[in-house]
Amino acid sequence: MPITASKTSDRVFLAGLTVIGALYLFLILAMLLADASFTTPWRMWEALGSPEIRYSIKLSLISCSITALISIWFAVPIGYIMSRFEFPGKPVIDAILDIPIVLPPLVVGLSLLILFQTRVGKWIEDYIAVTYEIPSVILAQFSVACAFSVRTMRGTFEHISPRGEQVAMTLGCSRAQAFWRIALPEARRGMLTAATLAWARSLGEFGPILVFSGATRFKTEVLPTTVFLELSVGRLESAVAVSLLMVIAAAIVLMIVRIFGAPKTI
Repeated sequence: MPITASKTSDRVFLAGLTVIGALYLFLILAMLLADASFTTPWRMWEALGSPEIRYSIKLSLISCSITALISIWFAVPIGYIMSRFEFPGKPVIDAILDIPIVLPPLVVGLSLLILFQTRVGKWIEDYIAVTYEIPSVILAQFSVACAFSVRTMRGTFEHISPRGEQVAMTLGCSRAQAFWRIALPEARRGMLTAATLAWARSLGEFGPILVFSGATRFKTEVLPTTVFLELSVGRLESAVAVSLLMVIAAAIVLMIVRIFGAPKTI
């Protein structure tokens, strides 16, 4: 093929890719601009000043932060094991860990609800009220968010060469000491990414919370359920105001991940 024809073909190909990408980018920007133009800053501030919405903001911030911390506690050991060791049944366990990611959110909430109707679940409820209480909000968020943290931590440890740990063990360190002194410090950026992704995923969780926790004002109401409740009573401006608040929070989280959370390739 002549060089001129090849360059023309490349331009057409790149132009096609650009158009396809631009269309999706335009859709996202159009949605955000539509939300922003629907209300004024004064009306947004007035809507966010209601006691119900202030409570949902407070509960969302607290529950998402707790969920992110718990997710890291589980994601670090699971991600380390899945990245460093080979064992029978590993593909099955790997598939099970991905189930919360691909499962419909309402099914996650329903499964949690049924779990706490079993004998073990009722025994737990005898000591700690979970269903339709604040702990159910955290558990519903954790059930989905932790899966994203596990994927992130596994990828982080896979990017970290095991050579440093092997050298440490040859010098007298145990596997645990090599993990704490070598692998974990090198994985700190991945841990930040996993925590922020878990926090962001928790902030947007709706289906499991609606089924397992309900949407009770001043009790289990978080920001996604606030949008649902405000829409159900016809307060569209309040729903848009809360939605914009969630968009701002998501944008901040994404900036943190992009700037500070990119894992280094070892």
